[in-house]
Amino acid sequence: MARLTAVLATTHHPFYLKATHLTPPEEQIPQAPEWKRKVEAYRETLTAADPDILVMVGSDHFHQFFYDNYPTFLIGKAPRYDATFYNEEREFSIPKYVLDGHEELSEFMLRGLIDRDFDFSVSHELKIDHSIICPIITTRPDADLPVVPIYTNIFAPPLASPKRFYDLGRAIREIIDEYPSEKKIAAVGSGHLSLELGGPRQFHETGPDPEFDRQAIEWLSNGDIEGILENVTMESMSKSGNATHGFLDLILMLGIAGPEKAAYVDNLDLFHTMEMYMTWYPEGDPR
Repeated sequence: MARLTAVLATTHHPFYLKATHLTPPEEQIPQAPEWKRKVEAYRETLTAADPDILVMVGSDHFHQFFYDNYPTFLIGKAPRYDATFYNEEREFSIPKYVLDGHEELSEFMLRGLIDRDFDFSVSHELKIDHSIICPIITTRPDADLPVVPIYTNIFAPPLASPKRFYDLGRAIREIIDEYPSEKKIAAVGSGHLSLELGGPRQFHETGPDPEFDRQAIEWLSNGDIEGILENVTMESMSKSGNATHGFLDLILMLGIAGPEKAAYVDNLDLFHTMEMYMTWYPEGDPR
């Protein structure tokens, strides 16, 4: 059976590459050197797991799904995936990518999810945006591993509940454990802590809700799903910032990892957002 060697949960800041690599040093933000160091240290947590396949969890930022047709959960099943939309190139200087897909694992996972009462949509022509490409840039910049992309709806209400996201993570874990292969698999997912996009709290010195950020990191790092489910609701996330619902994808990643303490935890305050980097090793820390 397949081996799940690492689970990574992270934020996805689209300006990382531009801020730390493409801007001249004398013009970079003060945190750029520390940001780069933290990301490179985090990258080693995936490298140490030596995966053969990446299961990638993200969300489409209204690039190809809209309020008229936004699937709650979707899996890609294609031999390859084009990545990066024009506005991401223009605004964030994210380059284009072509990622190899792993159709066999996509098919196995789709069947397993349907059998577990998750009515997934499937796309044979999915294009990837920065919710998946940013973690590729930060954790696997060579983009040399096949991926199984999973998209969730964190933007267009009504949204699935925090418990449903956690249960989906548990189902994904079961399916990976049952996959008849000797391959090593890592799950990498990105979301948000407190976040405001286009609203009055976007450009404060911290994220819009530093207390939520602190508590969210504590819940996740301790595997405290009870604390999350007792305290996190759609309403509470809205109060913490109009895009804080991206935290749902981090709950999903905790579901894949299980209610366990993380082996690696780091974060960085970047004025209007708190960046977070977290890794679990289901087989034990290989470092």
